[in-house]
Amino acid sequence: MPLTPTALHYDIADLRAPWETVRAPIVMHHGIGTTADIWCDWLPVLAPHHRVLRFDLRGFGRSHAAWRDGTTLDELVGDLMLVSEFAGAPTVHLIGESLGGTVALAAALKHPDRIASVTVSNATHRGTGIGRVRGWREEIARDGFAAWADHMMPARFRDDAPLSPAQRAWFARTQAASDPAPILALGELLAGLDMSDAVRKLAVPLLILSPDGSPFISAAMAAELQGLVPDAALRVFPGTRHGLPFSHARACAKETLRFLHRRFG
Repeated sequence: MPLTPTALHYDIADLRAPWETVRAPIVMHHGIGTTADIWCDWLPVLAPHHRVLRFDLRGFGRSHAAWRDGTTLDELVGDLMLVSEFAGAPTVHLIGESLGGTVALAAALKHPDRIASVTVSNATHRGTGIGRVRGWREEIARDGFAAWADHMMPARFRDDAPLSPAQRAWFARTQAASDPAPILALGELLAGLDMSDAVRKLAVPLLILSPDGSPFISAAMAAELQGLVPDAALRVFPGTRHGLPFSHARACAKETLRFLHRRFG
């Protein structure tokens, strides 16, 4: 079901000086179980150079009411392109983590004229390789959603991840407050996808940021994606898990900014 612009919460950060080079805006898409606030520590790195739009995925955060049972990948792509219109430029750079990265890949395949580049973090093109996701429904039915959320934390972050207690508590609280319905539906949607042939036709530059210890998306899968895409770069972060873009936000943002400036000036 198509959404109206007001159904999805978004905000824009723009810290560019008046003499800063005009560059395509960035649109950021988070994954399952969190909100657009996962990108907060990226903004001080990106916003002085690019206008940055981030939004809450339908079913999560301030877009919770936008959830519809039976949501498809095409609808998620439509949501992303809808909010991208508010970035204020005909083309944008996409950054997506986990499910958001998969949606960004699909959007670039469907709308290559509107996407300048894609950066993905701990994201996949092939759901058949995802560990654990297919067991979420049974796990939640057996142990409850609170237990599922607790079990997800060590899958996201190592004990020695460079997070403050407040950051770790925020993430745990946000994940535990999520609605199980979109988590299950979108996890199963992701697990059923295989874009292996499609991504061979990706017509824009791709940067892949990969943890080396995610129980969901392995570094080998990231390398597989790099090998399939004509113009792709891969950076693997040692000692990281599926929460890479949150636990190592500034390092990921700096890597992304370097990639964009190398490729686009």
